[in-house]
Amino acid sequence: MQDRNSRIVVMTSGGVNPQVMINALAKYFPDLHVVEEQPESKGTLLKRRARRFGWFTALGQLATMVASRLTKSVAASRSADIIRDYGHSAEPNPAIPVTHVASLNDPACHAAVTALNPAAIFTISCRILSPATLAAIPCPVINFHAGINPMYRGQMGGYWSRVEGDEKNFGATVHLVDKGIDTGGTLYENRVDPARSDSLATYPLLITASSVDISVRALRDAIDGTLKPYQPQGPSALRFPPPIWTWVYHGLTRKIW
Repeated sequence: MQDRNSRIVVMTSGGVNPQVMINALAKYFPDLHVVEEQPESKGTLLKRRARRFGWFTALGQLATMVASRLTKSVAASRSADIIRDYGHSAEPNPAIPVTHVASLNDPACHAAVTALNPAAIFTISCRILSPATLAAIPCPVINFHAGINPMYRGQMGGYWSRVEGDEKNFGATVHLVDKGIDTGGTLYENRVDPARSDSLATYPLLITASSVDISVRALRDAIDGTLKPYQPQGPSALRFPPPIWTWVYHGLTRKIW
């Protein structure tokens, strides 16, 4: 009998949080490959948000991201604690093969996936896959989302769950990818309690570091052909980074940064 294909391809734009997950997954899936795209430019993101929200709000969101990054040095100690406490590493592992592409939606990526012939694809911190890309992928595509779907789709799910007094839904969703944004069937969820020292700069890392187990379970299900997606109940809301005035208001009045 032919051995079952157990190759996993991770698609990402790179960064600390994805690297933590990639390193952890490689312990469970030795035949793991990474396809890493170049991140979208800040200008491209800004223009897209301006079309959606107007320039005033878009610039306010950009200001929050800039301010949050300035606090990352303050959050560095907490980030190191999270990585250590969960037994992870954020250092690139030279033993994990990486294919670099300009965009996951380019033909070069499609060709790489065809050549690698994975049993499943795992996306984390990357751009939305186009319909053409999804059509070119002959295996399940599973996304790691730092938020509980469907209420906290999009970005900053952990932050918005705290702002809305819904900390019981501070966590992650591992779900199938479809043509929507975080709308595919849910496979597993994980919830975690943020520490008082956590902030916008550390929420995603905490959620990622605590959710390796559900990611492994989903990928094993994909390899075994036993995926059981379901549609979670509740209102659906697409989230975006808070504009600077919202972030500062909740930070000063409620200590939610």
